[in-house]
Amino acid sequence: MRLVLATGNKGKLQEFRQLCDEEIVPFCDLLGDFEIIEDGDTFAANALIKARTIYNKLDKNSIVIADDSGISVPLLGGIPGIYSARYAQDEIVDRKVNDKDNRDKLIVAIQNKKVNRTPAHYTAAIAIVSKLGEYVVHGWMYGEVIDTPRGEKGFGYDPMFIPQGYTQTIAEIEEQIKQQISHRGQAMALAKPIIKMLYGKIV
Repeated sequence: MRLVLATGNKGKLQEFRQLCDEEIVPFCDLLGDFEIIEDGDTFAANALIKARTIYNKLDKNSIVIADDSGISVPLLGGIPGIYSARYAQDEIVDRKVNDKDNRDKLIVAIQNKKVNRTPAHYTAAIAIVSKLGEYVVHGWMYGEVIDTPRGEKGFGYDPMFIPQGYTQTIAEIEEQIKQQISHRGQAMALAKPIIKMLYGKIV
């Protein structure tokens, strides 16, 4: 029985390995790397799409977990939301966007509103798919985004996100604290009992 993570994102893999009690294997180690089309309209829908896609390619004694997450800025109507990972792709046609591209676009969008910081929140949906069924849990982290990124840790929008109750960005905060307060950490706290239950029932 294997616990498989349906992502090719190295940052997410590192976080899941820190958050998970069991050994976790990235799907690309088993199936090779390929793109999964995420065409759902919610974080939960996209997480389930990823988990189902990988589960259907593996033996049925595997447990597959997938995360879909992103940042939402109410001042901008909730964007980038589910499009967080490809927010700037419409402006870059000759390559795949990276984290800095996405941050730069969000910074411009915030500055166009004549502010240098504004409320925002992260959402994480974690889907778990096995022969015993499908489960989805959520976690959130609230705070603000700023227009001057700070810090070298984390990935994605972490250098421009300050969680509630803190003065540092997620990219500056110690990893142990991030695990406790992050959207993914909150979701994994709910996912762990489900994974443990499935471990006990799948042989």
